[in-house]
Amino acid sequence: MEAKKYKSFRFKNSLAWSSGRRGRTSAPGKREMDIGSPPEFKGEPGVWSPEELFVGALNGCLMLTFVAMARAKGLQFVAYESTAEGLLENVDGKYRITEVSVAPSLVLRSETDLDVARTIMDHVEENCFISNSVTAKVKLAPQFEVGST
Repeated sequence: MEAKKYKSFRFKNSLAWSSGRRGRTSAPGKREMDIGSPPEFKGEPGVWSPEELFVGALNGCLMLTFVAMARAKGLQFVAYESTAEGLLENVDGKYRITEVSVAPSLVLRSETDLDVARTIMDHVEENCFISNSVTAKVKLAPQFEVGST
Protein backbone atom coordinates (compact mmCIF):
# COMPACT_ATOMS: atom_id res chain seq x y z
CA MET A 1 0.00 0.00 0.00
CA GLU A 2 1.38 3.38 -1.00
CA ALA A 3 1.88 6.04 1.68
CA LYS A 4 -0.33 9.10 1.38
CA LYS A 5 1.56 12.09 0.00
CA TYR A 6 0.98 15.42 1.67
CA LYS A 7 1.64 18.84 0.21
CA SER A 8 4.31 21.01 1.75
CA PHE A 9 4.60 24.76 1.65
CA ARG A 10 7.27 27.38 2.33
CA PHE A 11 6.64 30.86 3.70
CA LYS A 12 9.16 33.68 3.42
CA ASN A 13 9.87 36.62 5.68
CA SER A 14 12.51 39.34 5.64
CA LEU A 15 13.73 41.45 8.51
CA ALA A 16 16.05 44.44 8.65
CA TRP A 17 17.27 46.15 11.81
CA SER A 18 16.40 49.85 11.82
CA SER A 19 17.53 51.23 15.21
CA GLY A 20 17.75 50.37 18.88
CA ARG A 21 15.65 47.30 19.55
CA ARG A 22 13.54 47.68 16.43
CA GLY A 23 13.39 46.47 12.85
CA ARG A 24 11.09 46.25 9.83
CA THR A 25 9.65 42.94 8.75
CA SER A 26 8.02 42.06 5.46
CA ALA A 27 6.81 39.18 3.37
CA PRO A 28 6.23 39.00 -0.38
CA GLY A 29 3.10 40.91 -1.36
CA LYS A 30 2.47 42.25 2.16
CA ARG A 31 2.92 45.64 3.81
CA GLU A 32 6.03 46.09 5.95
CA MET A 33 5.61 46.54 9.67
CA ASP A 34 7.77 47.54 12.59
CA ILE A 35 8.76 44.84 15.04
CA GLY A 36 10.72 45.26 18.23
CA SER A 37 11.22 44.35 21.85
CA PRO A 38 8.24 44.94 24.11
CA PRO A 39 8.58 47.62 26.81
CA GLU A 40 9.19 44.81 29.35
CA PHE A 41 12.50 44.20 27.54
CA LYS A 42 13.53 47.83 26.96
CA GLY A 43 11.55 48.21 23.75
CA GLU A 44 9.28 50.99 22.57
CA PRO A 45 5.52 50.98 23.12
CA GLY A 46 3.36 50.93 20.01
CA VAL A 47 5.51 48.42 18.11
CA TRP A 48 4.49 44.80 17.54
CA SER A 49 6.72 42.42 19.48
CA PRO A 50 7.62 38.82 18.60
CA GLU A 51 5.72 37.78 21.73
CA GLU A 52 2.51 39.47 20.51
CA LEU A 53 2.96 38.09 17.01
CA PHE A 54 3.42 34.58 18.43
CA VAL A 55 0.18 34.83 20.44
CA GLY A 56 -1.59 36.45 17.48
CA ALA A 57 -0.43 33.71 15.12
CA LEU A 58 -1.89 31.03 17.37
CA ASN A 59 -5.12 32.97 17.90
CA GLY A 60 -5.49 33.53 14.16
CA CYS A 61 -4.72 29.93 13.26
CA LEU A 62 -7.33 28.61 15.70
CA MET A 63 -9.95 30.94 14.20
CA LEU A 64 -9.09 30.02 10.62
CA THR A 65 -9.11 26.33 11.50
CA PHE A 66 -12.58 26.73 13.04
CA VAL A 67 -13.82 28.61 9.95
CA ALA A 68 -12.48 25.92 7.60
CA MET A 69 -13.97 23.09 9.66
CA ALA A 70 -17.30 24.92 10.02
CA ARG A 71 -17.53 25.40 6.26
CA ALA A 72 -16.72 21.73 5.67
CA LYS A 73 -19.58 20.76 8.03
CA GLY A 74 -21.99 23.34 6.58
CA LEU A 75 -22.13 25.33 9.84
CA GLN A 76 -22.94 28.97 9.31
CA PHE A 77 -22.24 31.27 12.23
CA VAL A 78 -23.07 34.93 12.80
CA ALA A 79 -19.87 36.11 14.51
CA TYR A 80 -16.51 34.92 15.83
CA GLU A 81 -14.27 36.98 18.10
CA SER A 82 -11.49 35.85 20.36
CA THR A 83 -8.95 37.13 22.81
CA ALA A 84 -5.66 35.44 23.57
CA GLU A 85 -3.00 35.84 26.22
CA GLY A 86 0.42 34.24 26.28
CA LEU A 87 2.43 33.58 29.41
CA LEU A 88 6.18 34.22 28.96
CA GLU A 89 8.18 32.58 31.74
CA ASN A 90 11.78 31.90 32.56
CA VAL A 91 12.17 28.12 32.50
CA ASP A 92 15.60 26.71 33.35
CA GLY A 93 17.24 30.06 32.62
CA LYS A 94 15.53 30.60 29.25
CA TYR A 95 12.43 32.60 28.43
CA ARG A 96 9.67 30.75 26.63
CA ILE A 97 5.94 31.06 26.11
CA THR A 98 4.63 28.25 28.29
CA GLU A 99 0.91 28.78 27.91
CA VAL A 100 -1.51 30.57 25.62
CA SER A 101 -5.11 31.02 26.75
CA VAL A 102 -7.55 31.61 23.90
CA ALA A 103 -11.16 32.60 24.50
CA PRO A 104 -13.26 32.45 21.33
CA SER A 105 -16.78 33.82 21.47
CA LEU A 106 -19.14 32.54 18.80
CA VAL A 107 -22.61 33.68 17.88
CA LEU A 108 -24.59 30.94 16.17
CA ARG A 109 -27.78 31.15 14.13
CA SER A 110 -29.82 28.63 16.11
CA GLU A 111 -29.84 26.22 19.04
CA THR A 112 -29.48 23.33 16.60
CA ASP A 113 -26.04 24.66 15.60
CA LEU A 114 -24.67 24.45 19.16
CA ASP A 115 -23.75 20.76 19.11
CA VAL A 116 -22.00 21.01 15.74
CA ALA A 117 -20.08 24.13 16.82
CA ARG A 118 -18.98 22.47 20.07
CA THR A 119 -17.87 19.33 18.24
CA ILE A 120 -15.85 21.38 15.77
CA MET A 121 -14.28 23.44 18.57
CA ASP A 122 -13.30 20.21 20.34
CA HIS A 123 -11.08 19.39 17.33
CA VAL A 124 -9.77 22.85 16.44
CA GLU A 125 -6.57 22.73 18.50
CA GLU A 126 -5.47 19.34 17.14
CA ASN A 127 -6.00 20.57 13.56
CA CYS A 128 -4.33 23.98 13.91
CA PHE A 129 -0.80 23.84 12.50
CA ILE A 130 0.46 26.54 14.87
CA SER A 131 -0.72 24.70 17.98
CA ASN A 132 0.87 21.57 16.49
CA SER A 133 4.15 23.48 16.04
CA VAL A 134 4.66 24.87 19.53
CA THR A 135 5.41 23.43 22.95
CA ALA A 136 3.26 25.96 24.82
CA LYS A 137 0.13 24.59 26.46
CA VAL A 138 -2.96 25.86 24.63
CA LYS A 139 -5.97 26.54 26.84
CA LEU A 140 -9.06 26.95 24.66
CA ALA A 141 -12.16 28.25 26.47
CA PRO A 142 -14.93 28.89 23.92
CA GLN A 143 -18.25 30.55 24.67
CA PHE A 144 -21.29 30.02 22.46
CA GLU A 145 -24.33 32.22 22.05
CA VAL A 146 -27.37 31.98 19.83
CA GLY A 147 -28.64 35.15 18.19
CA SER A 148 -27.69 37.82 15.74
CA THR A 149 -25.17 40.61 15.96
